[in-house]
Amino acid sequence: MNVLNKKNIEDICVKGKKVLVRCDFNVPLKEGKITDDKRIRAALPTIEYLVNQGAKVILCSHLGRPKGEFKPEFSLAPVAERISEYLKKPVVMCKDVVGEDAKAQTADMQDGDVVLLENVRFHAEETKNVPEFSKALADLAEIFVNDAFGTAHRAHSSTTGVADYLPAVCGYLIQKEISIMGTALENPKRPFVAILGGAKVSDKLNVINNLLEKVDVLIIGGGMAYTFLVSQGYSVGTSLVDNEKVEYCAEMLKKAEEKGVKILLPVDTVIAAEFPNPIDGEIAVQTVCAQSIPEGMMGLDIGEETQKLYAETVKNAGTVIWNGPMGVFENPTLAAGTLAVAKAMAESEAITIIGGGDSAAAVEKLGFADKMSHVSTGGGASLEFLEGLELPGIACLNEK
Repeated sequence: MNVLNKKNIEDICVKGKKVLVRCDFNVPLKEGKITDDKRIRAALPTIEYLVNQGAKVILCSHLGRPKGEFKPEFSLAPVAERISEYLKKPVVMCKDVVGEDAKAQTADMQDGDVVLLENVRFHAEETKNVPEFSKALADLAEIFVNDAFGTAHRAHSSTTGVADYLPAVCGYLIQKEISIMGTALENPKRPFVAILGGAKVSDKLNVINNLLEKVDVLIIGGGMAYTFLVSQGYSVGTSLVDNEKVEYCAEMLKKAEEKGVKILLPVDTVIAAEFPNPIDGEIAVQTVCAQSIPEGMMGLDIGEETQKLYAETVKNAGTVIWNGPMGVFENPTLAAGTLAVAKAMAESEAITIIGGGDSAAAVEKLGFADKMSHVSTGGGASLEFLEGLELPGIACLNEK
């Protein structure tokens, strides 16, 4: 995996140069106010370095899904305000992306100035990676820096297209993501344990296959565990099952056995008569053996014995990667499994990596994020990285 051999911002001279920086400022907003600015904070080291080096910094990002139209509720204006608070200097907000205002605001920048373009997804050409739009973006700058790991798996104008016209390097965030996750996959401290959860097997097909080549233990939880249990001939009541993937699960269990990889499945499970609706509503539960869930009942979290088994495995690991919750963690009654895994990782001496998405949300919500070695900022990007795929937003960067 040749991801570590990409140039970063320290490998080029940026002084006096206009630098277009693709960040991931896709932050949650409520009534125009930012409710969580983790992604903005993650971009600051790169922005601060460029400012201190005397670059003219032109930031760009998407926010939400405006579907190629200008929609004021998806404006990046609140982001400009927040960055300016952190940098303690004004950040100029452009009224457009590649239009007259963007050209005017970027034309007479001084060294160390920071400008933020409007939401790149206000243009339908962005997600279609239309060369003319990529060129118009690139024309604003002299160097391209990609620091948006969360969109590195997308080949869009602002993530890969501009690299056709400008020297392209990575920022500190992408560098950190690929070096930590890349090292874990290529040269892990062993035993190497991967924990996969979430609803469907089909979302993680290639991840399972790729990880079986690398890990010592693969722990399965969440909704996907029931398809594995069905593949072993057990009855799982009305639990979520990917019927088309039962045979695949049987093949993976066989592959693991051949490779000497241990796959751990739930031994007991927390069940209820139906999925909680609303998701955080009251729900009556009981715990049963995972291999014989009664008819009409649905597995919604791992039970206490499974929690102990998984926690013990995590405590003895050298490296742990986790992607996907153990149950319906949004409901306090069904969060115990996810909590137990998060707690075990927080207390472990191992290198602990949270692979973005729901797992990142869970460790944040449960208060364990700062106890992990690394919490990835990318959901889909992390998954594709764990699959061993090349991410377009990283592939397009210049080699060292």
